[in-house]
Amino acid sequence: MTRFFKNLFLYSAGHTYSNLSRLFLRLFTGIMFLQLCIRQMLSFEQIVPTFQGFLGMSPEMSMTVLVALELLCAVCIMLGLLTRLAVLFPMALMLVAENIIMSSPDSITNQLFNFQPGYPVMFIGIFVFLLLAGPGKISLDYIIAAHFTESADDEHVIDNA
Repeated sequence: MTRFFKNLFLYSAGHTYSNLSRLFLRLFTGIMFLQLCIRQMLSFEQIVPTFQGFLGMSPEMSMTVLVALELLCAVCIMLGLLTRLAVLFPMALMLVAENIIMSSPDSITNQLFNFQPGYPVMFIGIFVFLLLAGPGKISLDYIIAAHFTESADDEHVIDNA
C-alpha cells in the first residue's frame, strides 16, 4: 500500500502538465473576461451616463473603445496570440477598476457588475502569471515561433519553452 502512495506522489511530483495548465488558465481567464465584456455590452445604456470619457472622447465612444479592446484582448489570450502583449491592457484596466472600487464602493458601475474588492486583483494575478510564464506550447504564439525558427539555437529555446 505504501508503495502505491509512494509511486503516486513521486510520479505526480515529477511530471507536470505546464503547457496544458497554461492553456486551461488562458481559456478560463479569457472566458471570464469575455463574460465581463458581454455584461458591459448588455448594460451599455446604463453604464454610459455614469462613465467618464477619456482621452478627449465622449463617454459613448470611450465605452465602445473599452469594450472592443476587452473583447480583442480576451480572444487573443484564449488563442495564445501575442499573449504577453494582450495581458497588458486588461491588467491596467483591472488596476483602474480596483482603484475605483476601493475609492467609491457604492457607485452605480460597481453595482451593475457586482464587483467586490479583490475581484480585479484576481485577474491581475492571473495576468501577471501569463505575462511571466507565457502562453505555453499549446498556443498560436508557439506555432508562429516554431514556424519562424531558423537556427538550431532558436529551436532549442523554443523546445524548452
